[in-house]
Order: sequence, then C-alpha cells, then structure tokens
Amino acid sequence: MKVLTAAQMREVDRRTIAAGVPGLILMENAAHRVVEFLANRFAPLSAQRIVVLCGKGNNGGDGLAIARQLHTRFSPCELHVALIGAPSDPTGDAAANVAMLEAVGVPMENSITPAMRRASLVVDAVLGTGIKEPARGVAADWIHQINTGFPDAKVIAVDLPSGMDSDAADNLGPCARADASVTFTAPRICHALPPNCDRVGELLISPIGTSAALCAADPELWLSLCEPSQFAFVTAPRPRAAHKGSFGHVLIAAGSRGKTGAAAMSGIAALRSGAGLVTVATAATALSDVAAHCPELMTEPLAETENGAVSMDAYTAIHTLAAGKTVAAAGPGMGTDPSTFEFLRALYARLPVPLIVDADAINALAGFTLNAGAMRILTPHPGEMARLAGCTTAAVQRDRVSIARDQAVRRGAVIVLKGQRTLIAFPDGRVFINPTGTPAMATAGSGDILTGMLAGLLAQWPDRPEECIAAAVWLHGRAGELGAASMGEHSLIATDLLRFLPEAMRDLSR
Repeated sequence: MKVLTAAQMREVDRRTIAAGVPGLILMENAAHRVVEFLANRFAPLSAQRIVVLCGKGNNGGDGLAIARQLHTRFSPCELHVALIGAPSDPTGDAAANVAMLEAVGVPMENSITPAMRRASLVVDAVLGTGIKEPARGVAADWIHQINTGFPDAKVIAVDLPSGMDSDAADNLGPCARADASVTFTAPRICHALPPNCDRVGELLISPIGTSAALCAADPELWLSLCEPSQFAFVTAPRPRAAHKGSFGHVLIAAGSRGKTGAAAMSGIAALRSGAGLVTVATAATALSDVAAHCPELMTEPLAETENGAVSMDAYTAIHTLAAGKTVAAAGPGMGTDPSTFEFLRALYARLPVPLIVDADAINALAGFTLNAGAMRILTPHPGEMARLAGCTTAAVQRDRVSIARDQAVRRGAVIVLKGQRTLIAFPDGRVFINPTGTPAMATAGSGDILTGMLAGLLAQWPDRPEECIAAAVWLHGRAGELGAASMGEHSLIATDLLRFLPEAMRDLSR
C-alpha cells in the first residue's frame, strides 16, 4: 500500500475529480466512512454524546458532513457541532456542507461549550493535511482542548489528528492525540512513521472513490506500507507430496566460543519459519554447544583463531558448503576479530548465493563498499546503520528513511533497518514501512531471530525475495506483539518470539 505526501494525495483527488467524480461526492464518501467506523465501534450511537469539531477547510467540511449523517441516521443521539469562525467562512465543498447541515436543523457553535465537555466521542475535523505551519489561535486552543478538555471521550480524527504534519514523522507545533484515525485512499507519512504514528491511534484506511490505480502506477510513489495481502502466500497449505528438500536448505555462518546462543537462535528460527534443512557453520570449539541447543540443526566446524572466533582460513570450507544451499546468513555472535572481519568481507563479496548480513558481519562492512553478484540483505540496528553510513546514531534516527534508502542504492543491497517501524529499503529506491512490532522486542537476540526467519522464508520461496523479506519482518513484529500481550513488555525474551510465531502465522493466514 503506497504512502503518500499531501501533495501526492491532492493530485490523486484532482485526477479523480477530473475523471468525473465530484469533490462533494468524495467528501460525502469520506464522511460515510467515518460514520461507518463510529457505528461499528461505538454502537449504539444513539446512546452516545458526540461532539464534532470543525475547521474552515475541507477537513472541516468532512466534519460537517459527518455531523449531518449522524443527525439523520442516529437521532436522537446527543450531538454538538462547533465550527471555527462564522458559517459564512468556509468555501467550496465545505460551504455546501454548512448549508446542508443548516437545512437539516443542526445548530453550530463557534466555541467549545461546557455541555460539550461531557462528550463520550469527539470527532476531530479541525485541521487536515493542508497545513504548512504550526497551528495558532483558535485552532491551537481547540487542539489543546481535544487533548485535555474531554476527560471521558474517545477522540476520532478525520484523516489525521489536527496539527499533525502530513509529510513528516514529527511536528513543529501543537498536535492532537487520537484514539483512532480514519484516513482515505492511502496512508500519509505521518501515519506510518514514529513518533507521529503513535499519536494517530488505531489507523483505518478507507476507500472513498479515488482510484487505487492512480497510486500503484506512479513510479514517483516509492514509499509503501507493508500489508499482509502482499505475502499471505507464505502460510498457504503445503503440497501433500512435499519433502524436506522442497523447502530449501539454509546455511548460517554464526557464533564463536562463548557466543553460541546467537548461532543457535538463528538456526532454530530458520527451521521454525519452515526451512526444510538448516546447517549452522561455526567455530570448531563452539560447535558442540550450538548443536546442543537443537538436535534438528546440522552443524559444520570452521577454522578458528586462538580466541575461538572464525578465521579467514575458513573461507574455502564455507564456499564449498554453500554449494547446493538455497540461501545463507552470516554474522550473529561472530565477534570482531580482524581475521573474522576478513572472512565476513570475503563471504559478502564472493559467496554465490543470497546472503543475509547481520550483527558482526555488518560491522565488518563499515568503511567498505563491496560488490556482490548475488542478493545481499543487510539487517542493521540504528547503531550498525550509523557505522555503515559513517554518521551518528542520532542522525540515523532523525532521518531513517533517507539514510536506509541511500545505503540500499549505494550498496546495491536490501537494507532492513530495525527499530520502531522497521524499514525495508531496496536498491531501486523503494522503501517499505513495517507496521508491526513492540518495545518488548528491545532485548538481546531479537535480531538473531529475524535473521533466521529471513533465511527460512527465502529458502522456501527464493523466486519471491521481496515478499519473503516483508513477510519475515511483519511476522517477527507480530510475534513480538502477541508475546508482549501475553507476557508483558518487560518479560519477553528473544526465544519467546519463536513461541508466538505460529500464532503470528495464523494471524497472517486469516
């Protein structure tokens, strides 16, 4: 699903209107979608005390149409409407909705009255996507009152919470906070990226008559939101005649003496994700510990340094092991020994199969831009991303999308930038935003699990790498959400993600 800027959304609306759908119909459809959400979520609406706060622009016009539909469809609900300024101030389609609201006999106030503060539902239609500067005056006051003046109310934003910058992850001025937001046609940047995505509440994306083809066909629209319909095939029933060779063979180079857990977690995650076979290649003195974690894993010893880390001398063996494998992964728990880094850089540049690059394998690439013949998928956290890009972690967090996209293009690799709203950036400049995840996943080993899940899914569908990457990231985040809901945010550990992965897959199949 494409993520649009305000200008891109206006262009979609303009083309739709030019094709023959009047703007007033789009506004009426938008109002209907909000009322539909309210009726489904807060039934019976006739028992609610509803306040609709409207600005002077098109967002306010949506609000006026919502108020009219509530009045005509759900009377005798207690309904109050407040409009900034005079009824004569709105123009165009918004003015038409002022006239229609007056025609059905609904009064409009120009302030938030004491009676309104008893509301059980507040519809925020004060400011929409057209703002270009921080809210001021009455609009800023109403935003403050939305946040503080309705103690018993749920706030439902029309399109986006008032004061929110549609095209940014954060805001310059005051911004309302919503329990839910109903937007239209496609999400905006503010809906998809933190911290604004935390202020929109539950997000509902509703069709109103604009053509989805106008979004899908435009190459300038390079930012998208991951949605399960992209990759639901990963949970489809398996062929009855399938065998373990049908689902790929994963090779994982990971671990070192004292760091065997990371290698084992990656291998187990690949198996739990459905790979038919998984081989973990690790430092010779670490092999027995890795094998003890899971009898289903195959293991191979690699030449090591005096400190028990994989050495450059292991490259010939790993290259031989890669023959016949579907996909490889490298990095978890391997350490920072110079010989290990040399091994990992050789692996990146020369291994002939797709390679997922995580943890110490990413650190080995800092300061290097290497070419590779096969697909490379790098999975940095913000600190690792900073080392790759030669900047600070704070700089990465300020502009995650641009930095991930730049590195993907520069390196000709897929970048999976982990964190809240994990990003998947492709070498052609497209970026996917993943909506699943939880702070509970900020625990040692979560990244090792993701590495294994990526490898496990790619092993099964090597001809559909884009969808498999998105599926792994989505399922990883969803397993975290389910685990946090069951165990709490503080108690979840990385291996719990594997416990909740089957439920996440069932969610995806539904």
